[in-house]
Amino acid sequence: MASAETHTAYIGLGSNLNSRAGAPAETIEEAFRALESLGQVTARSSLYETAPIGMTDQPFFVNAVAALRTADSPEVLLEKLLAVERDFGRDRRNSIPKGPRTLDLDLLLMNEIVLNTQALTLPHPAIAERRFVLVPLVEIAPGLRHPILQATMRDLLAVLPDVKANRSESVRVLPPRP
Repeated sequence: MASAETHTAYIGLGSNLNSRAGAPAETIEEAFRALESLGQVTARSSLYETAPIGMTDQPFFVNAVAALRTADSPEVLLEKLLAVERDFGRDRRNSIPKGPRTLDLDLLLMNEIVLNTQALTLPHPAIAERRFVLVPLVEIAPGLRHPILQATMRDLLAVLPDVKANRSESVRVLPPRP
């Protein structure tokens, strides 16, 4: 029997509102467990507290990144991630863009897949601009290459401009669980 092709997906997690799981840090911990139902979590970063970007009049975020082995296509995985968000109380249709949220799950990268559809762009178009994504990505996959920019996550973080949105360094709040 032939086995399905598997992919490694990198998923950004963020929360700055309480959810059914509790405070944002507990929400992220519970979201890591929810990801286990979608595949095998092969790596997870520490949790980082980060300042909001764009709409700054909101609580700080807790952010992290997970690596997930899955046989799902990018589109199917995205639908499953959105279902997990809804389970944690997120309503993307009625929320403020860049506003507070119970849980945000972003599909950042999936193998070397480059995709640009109405529903999904891979790699995530803002990876190279977001310290709160690059810091946890570098923690778990420093040598991971961006398939378009052909630079590693470590290199992208090293050249991230020191603009106002990136000036606030990420602060580790909880170590990863074994």
